[in-house]
Amino acid sequence: MKNLELIDQVTTAVLYEGYILYPYRGPSVNNQQRWNFGVVYPRAYAEAQGGSDSWSMQTECLLLPGAETELEVKVRFLQLVDRTVAKLQTPLRQWPIEGDPVLEKVDRLELNGQSYQSWEEATEREVSISCGSIRDLEQAPKSHEFMFVENRTLEPLRDDANRVVAVIVRQSSFLRGEAQLSIERAGPGVFRLRLLLINLTPFEVEGERTSPAALKGSMLSVHSIAGLTSGEFISMFDPPEQFRSAAAACSNVGTWPVLVGEEGERDTILSSPIILYDYPRIAAEGAGELFDNTEIDEILSLRVMTLTDEEKRAMRAADDRARRLLERIDALPIEQFRTMHGKIEGRGQKNEG
Repeated sequence: MKNLELIDQVTTAVLYEGYILYPYRGPSVNNQQRWNFGVVYPRAYAEAQGGSDSWSMQTECLLLPGAETELEVKVRFLQLVDRTVAKLQTPLRQWPIEGDPVLEKVDRLELNGQSYQSWEEATEREVSISCGSIRDLEQAPKSHEFMFVENRTLEPLRDDANRVVAVIVRQSSFLRGEAQLSIERAGPGVFRLRLLLINLTPFEVEGERTSPAALKGSMLSVHSIAGLTSGEFISMFDPPEQFRSAAAACSNVGTWPVLVGEEGERDTILSSPIILYDYPRIAAEGAGELFDNTEIDEILSLRVMTLTDEEKRAMRAADDRARRLLERIDALPIEQFRTMHGKIEGRGQKNEG
């Protein structure tokens, strides 16, 4: 795929949309539901909810292939990581050790002026699918299964005497999914690409049927990128007149595809749970990721500056991303805020964040 740096900037912004909900607090009363966008739950759980939660996501879009057009697809999402802070019953000089130390789980720990909090993090997942030629895919739809195994790590926390007195335990669950790709003719010379993502993670439905357990096996903030060689995608946001009927017949469920890359290029699409215009951008005036794809940089940055000391401690304790965000905003010079303020662009720049 071309313009990988530009595409990666945009897709990363989409990936972390809502990761830390405004106004950037930890697991407070108003911020218990952290994962809001593009969640694909295990099928058994979703079906037990009677259709209120989705176990699949479907993208359909139009393309004009050439004689040698090939397709490449990437699926990106976050997977929940349980983060538990625990004290060691006996401080240790040596680390690592064989086996697990005796641990006492705590909600929050203050150590060397730093606050650590048990909550949730996320790890990035990416699935790459080489689909071959469009003609071959038309003849034989492709199914690609993927999985990520259960994983557990311990990060040591040391006191001022360099003894390991606590650990951060990070635990991710087993996850299995499937990507189904197919191509069909949608009119003279135009084809419809379908990408169906399914969550096949085993899940035992229990009486309370609450979502926290199901989230551990869910795909979060799911989005996909598809790239063509020697062919072009048709804008789904503003299709040419001759393709409007075919575009209207496409079925996009939980996601929406837009052209991405340099303005005017048509070889790559981004399909995301957040509705964007074609050719989204991250504004040059931004001071870095704010975990809000609308990127209202000035308002959000100023809001962080109004947080109390206790709220900032809670934000630092949320996770490393929140801590880095706070440090970056606290260090912003006044000149940076002036560059964020009040900018009007034409429609092609409305996606700037």
